[in-house]
Amino acid sequence: MTEQEIFDKVVAILKPYVKNKDALAQVSHETNILDELKVNSARLVDVVLAFEDEFNIEIADEDADAVDTVGDAVRLIKEKLG
Repeated sequence: MTEQEIFDKVVAILKPYVKNKDALAQVSHETNILDELKVNSARLVDVVLAFEDEFNIEIADEDADAVDTVGDAVRLIKEKLG
């Protein structure tokens, strides 16, 4: 799976949780999930579970805590996929 494919899936997973649709339209690897996309921090658990289901991986709590940007999520998933 390419990095672009992972990025596209990450954005699709985030989409239902995003409150700032304008930021979503301009999303990049540097986009902050909480601050810019306005994803509720309580919903991050749902997002991480969706990542695990979509990519068939396990994400440890400490790994999930290190995800601030869309690019962080892409890198973590790519790493888990090997």
